[in-house]
Amino acid sequence: MVQDRASLPPTPGRDSTPGGGHAPAAASPQAAATAPSDATAAAASALPGTTGVTAPDGARTLPEAGAAPGTDTALAQDIAPAAATTKPESPPEPECEPGPEPESQDGPESESKLESVPVSEVGQGARGGGASDGDEARGAGGADETATATGDGVPAKGGPQAGAGAPGREPRRVLTARVAAAVAGGLALFAAFPPLDWWWLAPLGIALIVASLHGTRPRRAAWLGYVGAAAFLFPGVAWVRTIGDDVWLMLVGAESLFYAAMAAAAALVFRLPGWPMWFGGLWVAMEWLRGLVPFGGFPWARVAFSQGESLFTTYAALGGVPLVSFAVVLCGALLAHPFLSRGGHVPWRRAAPVALALAVPVLSLAVPRPGDEGRTVNIGIVQGNVPGRGMNVLGDEPAVVLRNHANETKRLAQAVREGRLPKPDLVVLPENSTDIDPYRDQFAREIIHDSVRDVGVPTLVGAVVAIGDEHRATRSLVWDPVTGAGDYYDKQHLVPFGEFTPLKEIVLALWERAGLVGRQSVPGDEPGDLKMGPVTIGAVNCYEVAYDGTVRETVRAGGTPLVVQTNNASYALSNLPPQQLAMSRLRAVEHNRAVVTAATTGISAFVTPDGKVSWQTRELVADMNVVKVPVRTEKTLATRVGAFPEWAMMVMGAAAAGVAVWRGRRREDRMRND
Repeated sequence: MVQDRASLPPTPGRDSTPGGGHAPAAASPQAAATAPSDATAAAASALPGTTGVTAPDGARTLPEAGAAPGTDTALAQDIAPAAATTKPESPPEPECEPGPEPESQDGPESESKLESVPVSEVGQGARGGGASDGDEARGAGGADETATATGDGVPAKGGPQAGAGAPGREPRRVLTARVAAAVAGGLALFAAFPPLDWWWLAPLGIALIVASLHGTRPRRAAWLGYVGAAAFLFPGVAWVRTIGDDVWLMLVGAESLFYAAMAAAAALVFRLPGWPMWFGGLWVAMEWLRGLVPFGGFPWARVAFSQGESLFTTYAALGGVPLVSFAVVLCGALLAHPFLSRGGHVPWRRAAPVALALAVPVLSLAVPRPGDEGRTVNIGIVQGNVPGRGMNVLGDEPAVVLRNHANETKRLAQAVREGRLPKPDLVVLPENSTDIDPYRDQFAREIIHDSVRDVGVPTLVGAVVAIGDEHRATRSLVWDPVTGAGDYYDKQHLVPFGEFTPLKEIVLALWERAGLVGRQSVPGDEPGDLKMGPVTIGAVNCYEVAYDGTVRETVRAGGTPLVVQTNNASYALSNLPPQQLAMSRLRAVEHNRAVVTAATTGISAFVTPDGKVSWQTRELVADMNVVKVPVRTEKTLATRVGAFPEWAMMVMGAAAAGVAVWRGRRREDRMRND
């Protein structure tokens, strides 16, 4: 059987060469003294495979043919006399031919030819491209710098990995394993979210996604990231199917692009020591950008929102929702680290990242939390239900939603008079609890005022009100039992294609359903601090609970407790209502505020400041209750410092990506110069 000479130990008087052959034995001192001086360059250039690649057995690095003067000339001088006086051995036939010379890294075909080192399992291919932490003597890819002709840990032609398969091409089983890991990771992330709520699967899902990306070039990492994101988001935002399968497909397709961009950058930072930290920063940056663009962003399905009640939840009080996402991603990346990086066979190097991964959630127990302040307020919560389903939630009968909530408010008042419920200090109705504008319709005003007068306390009504002749506002309106309509808060973050239509002329021409939006909503510009009875509540409207800044500014304005009015009627019995409740739980911990949620069809709930759900309704039923809610005014560190931790993590990730690009270009320049 023919053996690969690169794997054989060196024999006395011979140096291993990357091409699989051996250099001739060194000549005697007498021969060396008589060798012509120009034989040095001729011998060095005649050596096969002289590409500047370090031999596997630790032999000295050979210079590239045509290298600048001073490039390991001592070795060439040792070899030159023998080349001038002795006929070299013919190199043996290799096991397989090395194949064509790879194209330039910037060429259109370079990716398919030089994707990564051939391996037998997903993740092991990364060992040529994954950095051993702290190994500064190696290149950015973790392999010897002289062995990374492609800048991605891919050996140069004729290097140690030549002959392991098609040059620079992963076996199909490895690529299949990468795709399977990306899909499995996305599905694990989905299972971490409500309604399944298996929060511990989130770091495992991240670990699988990391395994699928590690050791690949940015282009391949991008489409693997896209596949993993699609596997996560298709079931994760399946509630959008109520609007239409085409909308669902377009939303997932667009949102997955953010994950693809993040994955491409991750392929670069995986080449740096300490890459789990940098990967976490990139993930936070991706979620921030998703919540910003396009059309005001879509911050749903952030990893942190899978941690409504878990060991990671407490980090929200320290650095907000972004820190929770970072902690989960860091934990998952650390779990994957020992299986992907070089030196994983050393016990302590395998155990240390796993120990750190386990420490990440445990350390959250040390996060300081404010205590109870001994003050409470009784809040009535009304869920009136609606007759329709899907896109026809209001039914065919006018004012039916208004009457349902007015009647349920009267039922609460009756229960208080009978002593079955404590007297409330204020009552909260859901978003859109009236389907008729009370400012413009006398009938609606009378129904609302009658029910509020019956319960006898200030009541927060949800209404869509006209602004001029062409616009509207989604409003949280304080209704006094004596004076009627008073202070209000207008929703700031509007739902694109639900409350306003971006690119209106184009969209209306393409989709008839877009006309259902009707009047275009206009956003408010002030936080939702509203004085009601003995407290100043913090009004947050439905979709806004996913936005960090909106909730934070409401708390900073003095809102306590937080009140979330929501209308989930179109998405009843989907995964949206439990996902939204999980967001409320995280906000409670983040800001040390109780959260009261009133929903038209459910889930209405009361969440304590430590994120526990104390009471909640079923969906698609009329219900009401009065709950005793703690009133807290002390701010958490997350509330005080605001977005600073998020920006610090994003800058960290972006800087790491920049360093990886710079190191890669510097290495390429050095190789060209050599």
